[in-house]
Amino acid sequence: MIDAYGNDTQRRKWLPKLCTMELLASYCLTEPGSGSDAAALRTRAVRDGDHYVLNGQKQFISGAGSTDLYVVMVRTGGDGPGGISTLVIPADTPGVSFGANERKMGWNAQPTRAVIFENARVPVANRLGDEGIGFKIAMAGLDGGRINIAACSLGGAQSALDKALAYMKDRKAFGKRLDEFQALQFRVADMATELEAARTFLWRAAAALDRKDADASQLCAMAKRFGTDVGFEVANQALQLHGGYGYLSEYGIEKIVRDLRVHQILEGTNEVMRLIVSRKMIEGAR
Repeated sequence: MIDAYGNDTQRRKWLPKLCTMELLASYCLTEPGSGSDAAALRTRAVRDGDHYVLNGQKQFISGAGSTDLYVVMVRTGGDGPGGISTLVIPADTPGVSFGANERKMGWNAQPTRAVIFENARVPVANRLGDEGIGFKIAMAGLDGGRINIAACSLGGAQSALDKALAYMKDRKAFGKRLDEFQALQFRVADMATELEAARTFLWRAAAALDRKDADASQLCAMAKRFGTDVGFEVANQALQLHGGYGYLSEYGIEKIVRDLRVHQILEGTNEVMRLIVSRKMIEGAR
């Protein structure tokens, strides 16, 4: 976002250390009262000379409290998407604080906290682009984020399938290895086929996004919905193939299942993905 929408000064200031991971950044869109309805966000930034004064709260922010920069969607104007702007805020800005680390079902390798703004003063020079284009920036970021989260799901699901195949080779029941039972052979064949279909779809959506095709947002929503649903289902089936052992942490399957479940919620729930796709279809038919 900084590269695509920032000016030369902002790029020189932040990108070198972000690219080397000397600095880490978090993306702040979701709020307690506006999850999927991002245009309803209420965190307010009021202009005061060459600064904005921020008040509000962001929710479910990955890395919050541990990252160095926060790319934050704030309301600088009236209601609706046209009143939203984007600010880059250093973690040590006075008035910025963080909630408790959330206790989550999965995704425990990183913290998830609220980011709280209480009269935080942020230079106008930290705004990306003009006032009022923040919603456009957020939506452009979400297209790529949906591709990313689908890719995470497919990678996790592939790992779960590989673990299941290795387990089936070693485990015996009723005098045969599990991978000698035709019903289980059919099941892993379906799992592999569904993963490959989702992976191919993901590549198509990513290529469309790179080309800036007119239907890229729709394809990204489709690929995210399909990829994360398939990823979770394949991981869940891999756990089932392990039987009771799949529930034990030492086999590594239960963690994958817990981690992949949230991908059906992140970057817009899969119900919202269906809404995006259906709207595009209906608009195209008019």
